[in-house]
Parts: sequence; C-alpha cells; structure tokens
Amino acid sequence: MNQEIERRRTFAIISHPDAGKTTLTEKFLLFGGQIQVAGAVKSNKIKKTATSDWMDIEKQRGISVSTSVMEFDYTPPSEGQEEAYKVNILDTPGHQDFAEDTYRTLTAVDSAIIVVDGAKGVEAQTRKLMNVCRMRNTPVIIFINKMDREGRDPFDLLDELENELEIKVRPLSWPINQGAKFKGVYNIYEQKLDLFTPDKQRVTEKVEVDINDAAVLADFVGEQNAEKLLEDLELIDGVYPPFDVETYRSAEVAPVFFGSALNNFGVQELLNCFVEIAPSPRPTKAEERMVEPEEPKFTGFIFKITANIDPNHRSCIAFCKVCSGKFVRNQPYLHVRQGKTLRFSSPTQFMAQRKSTIEEAWPGDIVGLPDNGIFKIGDTLTEGEQLHFRGLPSFSPEMFKYIENDDPMKSKQLQKGIDQLMDEGVAQLFINQFNGRKIIGTVGQLQFEVIQYRLENEYNARCRWEPVHLYKACWIEADDEKELEAFKKRKYQYMAKDKEGRDVFLADSGYVLQMAQQDFENIRFHFTSEF
Repeated sequence: MNQEIERRRTFAIISHPDAGKTTLTEKFLLFGGQIQVAGAVKSNKIKKTATSDWMDIEKQRGISVSTSVMEFDYTPPSEGQEEAYKVNILDTPGHQDFAEDTYRTLTAVDSAIIVVDGAKGVEAQTRKLMNVCRMRNTPVIIFINKMDREGRDPFDLLDELENELEIKVRPLSWPINQGAKFKGVYNIYEQKLDLFTPDKQRVTEKVEVDINDAAVLADFVGEQNAEKLLEDLELIDGVYPPFDVETYRSAEVAPVFFGSALNNFGVQELLNCFVEIAPSPRPTKAEERMVEPEEPKFTGFIFKITANIDPNHRSCIAFCKVCSGKFVRNQPYLHVRQGKTLRFSSPTQFMAQRKSTIEEAWPGDIVGLPDNGIFKIGDTLTEGEQLHFRGLPSFSPEMFKYIENDDPMKSKQLQKGIDQLMDEGVAQLFINQFNGRKIIGTVGQLQFEVIQYRLENEYNARCRWEPVHLYKACWIEADDEKELEAFKKRKYQYMAKDKEGRDVFLADSGYVLQMAQQDFENIRFHFTSEF
C-alpha cells in the first residue's frame, strides 16, 4: 500500500487566464503518452481543441470553465525509477468568474503548479489563488511561460513573485536570452543545457556541458550569451540559498522554472523535477481528527459534481478524492450525511472526457462516482466511521438575476437543469420568500451565459434573465429564535432561502446591510457558507 501512495502525485495547475495553463496540461499529457498530438487552445490551423476543454462552450471560447481531471502514468527518462509515477492533474479554470470551482479543487490536491506569463508577470487571479494555497499550506512550483516572446527581465520577475505572492523563490532553471533571441535554458536542477528549437510537438535536445568552461558553452549559445549566463548563475548562487526539498514541501519556498509551453520547451524538465520532489498524498484534516493516507480503511470526500459529461446520458458524476485506505469497486461504503450504505458498480477514472471503469483506487486518486442526486459538494464517504471533511467554502455571490422560464412547455426540464447545475456549485439559487421568485447569484457575468447555454443545450430548456438590484447575500443565524423571527418579519421583502433551506438576507445596498447589522446585534451575518 505504501508503495502505491508513494508513487502518486495529485496536483492542480492554476493561473490567471491566458498564462498558458491548459497548454501546459496538454504537454504533460503528451509526455504521459495519453495523447499523440497536443491541441492548441486557440488556433485556427489546428482543428483539434485542448483535451482538457471538452464542454462545447469551452471549445468555442478557448477558455476553461470547469475543472477537468486527468490521470496518466509517467516514468522520468533518466531516473532508476522501477515503477511509473501515477500523476493526477486537475486543470482549473483561470477565468475569475469560475474561481469558486478552482478554490474547491485546491482542497483536493497535494501541491500546485502556478503558471506565470513572462511578459505580464503576476496578475490579479494568480494572487488570489496563491492566497488559497497559503491558507492550506499547499506547496507550489512556479513555471514562467512564454519565454520565446519578448518579456520582462528574469530577475525582476523573481522579485515580483516574492513580493506579490509572499513566498521565497529559488530558480531551478535559467533562461538564456528571450523573445526572438531565446536560446534555451540551463537546467540548474539537472545541470544540463537545454537548447531551444521551436516545435509544438517534438522535444528539444539536451546537452551535457561543463558549465565552468566558457569556451564550450559559447559553442552552443554564442559568446555573449555564455558570459551573461555565467554571471547570472553566479548571482543566483549568491542571492538564493541552495535548493532544499523540505522547504518546498513545507510551502516556504517555491522552485521556479522557465520555458515555453506552446513550443514544448522546458516542460519535460518541469515534469521530471516535479514528480521527483512533489509530495505524495498528505494527511487530510477532518472535523473529528487528522486522517493519514496510510490508514487501512477507506475515506474520501466529494469536491466537485459535473452534470452531462456524456450528453447521451443525462447523468451526473461526483468527483471523490481518496484520502485514506483503498477504494474498491462494489464494496459497501457509508454516505455519512445521509447515513446510507452505497455500492458503486462503475467507478471511473478520467482522461478529461474519456473515462474508464476501475477496480480500485488509492489515496491521492480522483474517482468519478455516478450521481443520481445523492451527493452534495463536501459529502464524506467512509467504511463506517462518522467523519466530516471540511474546508469547502461557498462564497457570497456578487451578481444577481431573476431566472424565468422562457418556454412554458418545458418547465420540468428547466427545474431539473437548475437543480443539477446548482448541485455542481456553478452558481447559487435563492428563493425569495416574499414573491416566490428564483434568484441566481454568481461571482461573475460569464456564469449567467454559461448557465443559459447549458440549460438550452443540455436540458432543452430556455430561460431568460430579469434584473434584480441586490448588493449582497448573507446567511443569517441567531441563538435567540425570537430575535431571528423579528428580523425576518421586519425584512420579509428581502428574505430568501437557499437550496439547503437556510435563511438568507438579500441586502439591496451596503447601507441597508450595515444598518441591519447595527440594529440586530445578536444576529450573525455570514458571507461564506461552509457546505
């Protein structure tokens, strides 16, 4: 069992939109032998879209709107590794409108790779995601992408990473020039020179070179570049302490790699180093106790639900992260929240949309379980123990609209579509207690478009949006039932229920919310709801 746990690497790839996250995922899959040709996310010449973007709306817009899960076996070329590493990648949406999906995904991984655009540096979404990693002490590796385009000075980028992401960095590879003059990188970790020839599908050549011999180095990269590289390396050794795996695993230091994901450059070096140094599955915190991966009994939690992976079958899949023990097909497991015992006859593992049935899974693996409405995000499965994994937040939405049926003949389909999409955690549903109308709350405008598109394409139901002027939704609770009732009576026009039946106060302005908090001191207003 320990050997199975040791060879697992479960991680998320995160970044601001357009930094090259999905392209990097594609290249990893290429090295894992899962795909023969990597698809560009936006390219008119290659008609193939990225493997991890499988929803129609993702292919049209060239963005990821849902986290996709992929797994493959990988053996680094040089190491004496007898058994392949089992790599589980979660490619997350970068677009801020889908940030909630990404935050939840980060609860299910043991480490993360942050992709940073070499020209733009650290962007807003990268900062937010790093905060989530920091809250959970998740180790990160940073990949500075697009070195084959004109960008910023590498040392400036390193300073910016340290300041903006509030983490120490240590370069493990170093670029030789950039943009049109980009010659390659020197791999500090392996002490090899990687020379650059632009090619989207093939891997570039590696050269073993004595780094202290300037003449030999100049033969490969030119005299000027050789001098600059030697100066830079000397400076790196002077400024940054030697790389130590433990400081990386304890999330104190972030190793940095340079390359070009689109041209497949620097990617294999990143993957080789990653599988070697990244942590295998780590203990998971439950409300009752710490759960160690080596425990013999199975535990796992649901961190994501996706409807309609297969459009021919209107089915949902719940993604379960295995935390301890061994998951076995057809074994009875306890669904803690419902107190029911369930068996799964067709658990699956994923290659984006392609899925295959599995017999067993180990800690760190992500298993797809068929879901006919029994799961919610945050549910725990065990072999009988009452455990509750926590830390799957749902944030208070920032945009609100009434959702109305646009085709009276299809009200059942619309209802089913809304229920399933809300269970996925795409957005939040509130039912206004005053007029009974349904309000959808989201983090960003794009989510409304995605909901409308998916309702029409997947459920054959048409909806229309109507404006509603709201500032904030907050969950309310109080120890004194009378005071809660008095509040609900006084604010009855602004009271709603969420899909769990909890009381939600819909404030139409910041002033109204402030006054409500002042007038009712004993009522607690929550801006996140833990599932």
